[in-house]
Amino acid sequence: MTERALLATRKGLFELTRRATAWELAPPHFPGDPVSAVLHDARDGSTYAALNLGHFGAKLHRRDAGSATWTEVAVPVYPPKPEGRDDPADWSLQLIWTLAAGGPDQPGVLWAGTLPGGLFRSADSGASWQLVEGLWNVPERPQWFGGGYDAPGIHSICVDPRDSNSVLVAISCGGVWLTGDGGATWQLRTKGMAANYMPPELAEQGAVQDPHRIVRCAAQPDVLWCQHHSGIWRSTDNAASWQEIAAPLSTFGFAVAVHPRDGASAWFVPAVADQQRVPVDAALAVNRTGDGGATFATLRQGLPQQHCYDLVYRHALAVDDDGTTLLMASTTGGAWLSEDGGARWQEVSAHLPPVYAVAFAGTPQ
Repeated sequence: MTERALLATRKGLFELTRRATAWELAPPHFPGDPVSAVLHDARDGSTYAALNLGHFGAKLHRRDAGSATWTEVAVPVYPPKPEGRDDPADWSLQLIWTLAAGGPDQPGVLWAGTLPGGLFRSADSGASWQLVEGLWNVPERPQWFGGGYDAPGIHSICVDPRDSNSVLVAISCGGVWLTGDGGATWQLRTKGMAANYMPPELAEQGAVQDPHRIVRCAAQPDVLWCQHHSGIWRSTDNAASWQEIAAPLSTFGFAVAVHPRDGASAWFVPAVADQQRVPVDAALAVNRTGDGGATFATLRQGLPQQHCYDLVYRHALAVDDDGTTLLMASTTGGAWLSEDGGARWQEVSAHLPPVYAVAFAGTPQ
């Protein structure tokens, strides 16, 4: 069982560590700085933290296994926009939204999803980055547009454990894309999805879909779960097709987690709707399915059930490798941990800064 977790917040990176039978929060790294993404690389034990420093731009730091020191490394850099190119996008880094490790046979390979929609790859543990031009240059990119941000952004990167050159990414709002050759070529993979915010004749158009978050089952990698702006979808054929899922309370939300060994088990955090991004009836709940979405249990024990207006962002729900320990945190600074699959939750803190992302991170260092 993992004994350490990370919480990336508006004012620093917090570590949560198991001490005997209790979990304890330590003072933050990068106090006062917005941490937009965090990655624990299980291949070598290193940790990466992306900072969004406003006027000073995006920064990226790495801490090696066993070290207490953070080292600043390179950030993705967009190439100059070709002169005369008709492209309204701003070819400059606005935000590192997510980080992902490459496959086990690719030591040092990292992926970064950014705003305004560029995917970057590093082959040297973040010392340098290259724009994945195969995705940046797809003909459909002019159709992409911003969801929660003004610019489109890549927030989900799913490396196939069977083939490190097979990578799926999700874009708000730009659809779901899959490469089988390490990023040289890409295919849209949105069959079955529909966007209710578009005119009916455009609702199934692939490049305008807004998947809020996609996760892959590690042991059953053909199984993917998607929390979409317009509902919940599941794929059992590596995104060749998607099936819409009904769920209690609401199918609107941002976060989703999948059991690492059981592709039929997943967790969601419902909110009222796009126009009301708060829990249904001001009571926080988690929806859990164990049968592929045929049925759900709505879990509330230990979660606030009155006057609760917490929203859980897309990266702020995580399940540990044991499949039973979950961590969830909110825009209102609440954090909760469950050690029984979500049936019961314990409050970790009610006073954190707004939380952008959480991740389990192995044993204490």
